[in-house]
Amino acid sequence: MSDIPQTDVSRPSALPTARLRQTAAQSFVDQSSSEYLDLIEEEWNKKVDVEIDTLVEGMVDIVSLASIGEKDKFRIAQESFQAQCRAESMVRAAQSLLSVTHSMKLLLLLSDESQIATQRDRELEVVQGEAENCKAQVAALLDELLRRPSATTTNGSQ
Repeated sequence: MSDIPQTDVSRPSALPTARLRQTAAQSFVDQSSSEYLDLIEEEWNKKVDVEIDTLVEGMVDIVSLASIGEKDKFRIAQESFQAQCRAESMVRAAQSLLSVTHSMKLLLLLSDESQIATQRDRELEVVQGEAENCKAQVAALLDELLRRPSATTTNGSQ
């Protein structure tokens, strides 16, 4: 029971009476929100960089293995095996990148409430402004329509 209990909470915090050893997880609690987010962003960037490097190196190796020349059956089988191994590692890297992008999309959709609220408020202001402009135009047109008949009746009665 000396292990730290694992939870699904993104930033776990210990109760005041708990006696957990000081670890990296405990240092996350002591960080400010911006420091924590910067650290998480750095981890995501490192993960993406590693996967992209794997894809690039794999592609370079596959292209270098695809040289044309005189080869015996052993050399062809060896290059085929190397290409297959590289392709498998590239597939794993691509799947990992897909997983990262999926996670990022979920984070954006589920935790970016302030940006969504700000965008909604801006759009509401624009729509309200457009509604006021339309009301002013309608009022001006109504005034113009109501003035014309009265101007013609006064001209006709003279």
